[in-house]
Amino acid sequence: MRRFVKALLALGAVLALAACQSWLIFEPDRKLRAAPSDFSFRIVEVAVPVRPAAGGRTQYLNGWWIPSPQPDARTVLYFHGNDDNVSRCVTEVGPLRKLGYNIFLVDYRGFGESDGRVPSETTVYEDAEAAWNYLVADRGVPTSQLYIYGHSLGGAIAIELARRHPEAAGLIVESSFTSIYDMSQLDPRYRLLPVKRFLNQRFESVDKVSDLKIPVLILHGTQDEVVPYWMGERLFSRAPAPKQFFAIEGGRHDHDESGEAGMCEAIDRFVQSTPATVREAFSKP
Repeated sequence: MRRFVKALLALGAVLALAACQSWLIFEPDRKLRAAPSDFSFRIVEVAVPVRPAAGGRTQYLNGWWIPSPQPDARTVLYFHGNDDNVSRCVTEVGPLRKLGYNIFLVDYRGFGESDGRVPSETTVYEDAEAAWNYLVADRGVPTSQLYIYGHSLGGAIAIELARRHPEAAGLIVESSFTSIYDMSQLDPRYRLLPVKRFLNQRFESVDKVSDLKIPVLILHGTQDEVVPYWMGERLFSRAPAPKQFFAIEGGRHDHDESGEAGMCEAIDRFVQSTPATVREAFSKP
């Protein structure tokens, strides 16, 4: 009888995990902590249309466009983590602002003031594609000047988008993981369950990075308390050249001002190297 009860409890845990994966992984934050007018620099709020692949009405993403004062600035498409929204990650893109780039932040459906309810791996990939199309088609950003950047869960989304767009200038991944399964195995409670069999939100970045055909920069804090440092190293080891890695010494999952100087140097060095890198590595017949 005791074995039966244990088996029943385990089955219940697995079924709950299968049903609640999206909530557990995304933790969508609807509340904006600030408005564009609260900041000292210019932020333009835009609505990005996205039509679900499965059909249905067009929905809209809430995006914040932060233009650079420099007319020929490069552009960064930034994807935030699972419990963020555009109002909170404005501070996270501080290094990008200091470097003088145009920045486009976007909330996935179910986050902030974007349409939709519970996100999924499929919908966030659709949202990333919609944000890319907005920058290229509506704003006329040349793909040779457009960089894809993702933090944490946003790193997995950025990797998938970069895989689909080898014409992008480069990819920057900060504090991101190898896969959702690997993340689940960090928690002893999930090691006892057949998680891999029931996962429907996989984000298998470690299997995707080898397909990349653009320059890659991996940033990871050595004291990351959420995504272990070794995951950043693993992503880097699987990515093809040209690639660069920067360890944020003492850095935690969300970088602070103490790590920004080094990050700025690493990002600037990467961006400055990419035109030559692209010509040498990807323009050969």
